[in-house]
Amino acid sequence: MNLIAELRARLGEAAVLDGKDIGGRHVSDMSTTGTAPPLAVVRPRTIEEVSTILKLCHAAGTPVIAQGGMTGLAGGGNPSGNEIVISLELIRGIEEIDTASATMTVRAGTPLEECQTAADDAGLFLALDLGSRGSAQIGGNLSTNAGGIRVIRYGMAREQVLGLEAVLADGTIVSTMNKMLKNNAGYDLKHLFIGSEGTLGIITRAVLRLHPPTGEITTVLCAVSTYEDVVKLLRRAQGELGGVVAFEAMWREYFEFTASALKLSFFAEAHPFWVILESTAKGDAMESFLGECLEDGLLQDALIAQSHAQAREIWSVREGHPIETLPNLLNFDVSLPIARIGDYAVECSAALHARWSASHVSFYGHVGDSNVHICFSVEYGPGEDMHDVDDIVYGVLKDYGGSISAEHGVGTLKRPYLHLSRSPQELALMRCLKQALDPRGILNPGKVI
Repeated sequence: MNLIAELRARLGEAAVLDGKDIGGRHVSDMSTTGTAPPLAVVRPRTIEEVSTILKLCHAAGTPVIAQGGMTGLAGGGNPSGNEIVISLELIRGIEEIDTASATMTVRAGTPLEECQTAADDAGLFLALDLGSRGSAQIGGNLSTNAGGIRVIRYGMAREQVLGLEAVLADGTIVSTMNKMLKNNAGYDLKHLFIGSEGTLGIITRAVLRLHPPTGEITTVLCAVSTYEDVVKLLRRAQGELGGVVAFEAMWREYFEFTASALKLSFFAEAHPFWVILESTAKGDAMESFLGECLEDGLLQDALIAQSHAQAREIWSVREGHPIETLPNLLNFDVSLPIARIGDYAVECSAALHARWSASHVSFYGHVGDSNVHICFSVEYGPGEDMHDVDDIVYGVLKDYGGSISAEHGVGTLKRPYLHLSRSPQELALMRCLKQALDPRGILNPGKVI
């Protein structure tokens, strides 16, 4: 009996899709770089079925890829044509919210937004938040160690996890579903799987840390003259205002493109930088802070959102969906020391425009957590492609001591450049871990390392 037939015999006909039944959404993540459908897509309903699939694939030496919401941008969930895809979309649901320990026990295929809503309904707050919250799944968020807009206060996805369950390449279920904030009984095994992009094991369940509700949040749009002032505003807000939950910077090119496309206008004048500042500070405290910053010349203008609708308008510019209409769009996700982001943006933009004078180059990012995103669009000439852009973006980054991936993972698209951010010794240790946990190399082969 061949593998696909055996999977059908063990899991049922409806659980296994092949041929035309696979559909395009299993071919590529949002990078749109995937081109080949997998051998089959298997949709398990239980963790035990995930284990069964891996046991069979391990015995056959057939590669396996776990897929979630496919909202990634690094090609991490893309098949090459000879793999079995395990879609976790049916491993879904919130098993428990423990208000005493402030935790949520959740299955990997549960969309992030569903978890956020459940936490809110229980009078608690799940800090992880991404623009793709409606379709991104918890398993994918954790396997890529997702970041998002709340990192400055709450940390990356890794900091939101207390316990984890994963299935190893041979089908072994490793469950460390811990609810305690303190647990130093040996190695903290969950960190082997968080951020490893499904190359060491497939995450199936997690215990997420919840927080007290933030209460009413004030959203402010600030106009700033220089990148140095952006950093000063960040530090001043954290020191004097308190309760900063988001700090998002947009360079002029990005802000003006998206605001114009959305037909939104906030101030009469253009400015080099725009910052979205969110804080739990309210009323007089916020107005006093902004007034002092304006008097000191740190701010050129400021707008306090007067309603949730106006706050959403401000955030819609940052989310930048109109950018997605640009041809051959590439989105880069890098990090580097905060003080050096401004200089990097200038040098990187100049290098890209020197090569492609008619290109669109724009920057935006979280800044407060060292993360900046780059949008690049151009009509390539003969013999040119996205790898020419990669060489420039990551080549300039190398001299700034930055990371090629701040929050989107490595996947396949960034793998050729991993050596720019990791030493030979670090890469050797990564390979050692891979060999130990996946000796046959069946888990998401060709990704990360």
